[in-house]
Amino acid sequence: MNPVPTLESAPSRRPAPGDEVTLLGVRFDRLTRGQALSAMEEAFGRGEARKIFIVNAHTLNLAWRNQDFREVLNDADLLLNDGTGAQIASRLAGSPFPDNLVGTDLVPQLCERAARRGVGVFLIGGQQGVADRAARKLCRTINGLHISGTHHGYFRQGEENRLCEAINQTAAGIVLVALGNPLQENWIDRNAFRLDCDLCIGVGGLFDHLSGRLRRAPLWIRRLGMEWAFILVCQPHKWHRYLLGNPLFLIRALRDRLRLVR
Repeated sequence: MNPVPTLESAPSRRPAPGDEVTLLGVRFDRLTRGQALSAMEEAFGRGEARKIFIVNAHTLNLAWRNQDFREVLNDADLLLNDGTGAQIASRLAGSPFPDNLVGTDLVPQLCERAARRGVGVFLIGGQQGVADRAARKLCRTINGLHISGTHHGYFRQGEENRLCEAINQTAAGIVLVALGNPLQENWIDRNAFRLDCDLCIGVGGLFDHLSGRLRRAPLWIRRLGMEWAFILVCQPHKWHRYLLGNPLFLIRALRDRLRLVR
C-alpha cells in the first residue's frame, strides 16, 4: 500500500509568481494563463533547462500510486493544472485554480511568444513523422516560428545522450516532449541537466492533435468541461482512464479535503 502523499517530503523548487496548492501530494503553482506564459517566457535566453509539467487527473492518479513519479512531479520548476478534474480538486482544497491551463492551448501560445523572441523549438515524440507534421502545423499558424528540429518518440534509453547532444547542437530554446505520462516527465527529469535549452515541457498528446491524428473536442464541449467524454468516444481504449480513473480521482480528492478539515 502506498503511503499517503504529503507536501513535507517534496523537494524545494524554483519560486514562481502566485501561490501554491497541493493535490494528492503534488504541489501545483496557482497561476493565471498570463502569469504562466510570462513565467515561462522569463526563462528565455537563460539556458537553464527548466522543467515544466502540465498535470491532469490521470497524471495525479499515476503519482498517487507511484511515489517516485510523485517526487519527479514535485521537482518541476513549474507545475501547471490541466483539465476539469484538477480544477474540481483545487476547489475542494479551498484554492481553486484561476484558469484551466490545458496544454493543447497553452503551448501554442508559448510558441507565439517564442516566435517573437526568436527562440527555436525542438519536438520529441509520437510515431515516425508525427512530430514533423505537428511542426509544420505550428509554422503555418504561428508566423516566424523557428523549428530547430524534430525526433520521433521511439528510442532506447541508451540513445538519450546522443539525442540530447543533437538537441544542443540546434540551439533550441524550448524542447517539447510528447511521450505520454509518466514517460515524458521521467525523460525530462532524467535528461534536463544534459540540455542547454531554456524550457523542457511535457506536452502529452499535443503532436497528435496538431498533426491531425486526433480530433480536438469542439469548443462548446471544452467550455462545459466535458472534453474527457469526447476523448473517450474517439479513443474508447482509454475507458479505464476515464470510467474508472475519474471516480477514483474524485474519491482521493475528497479524502484529501476531509483530512484538511479535521
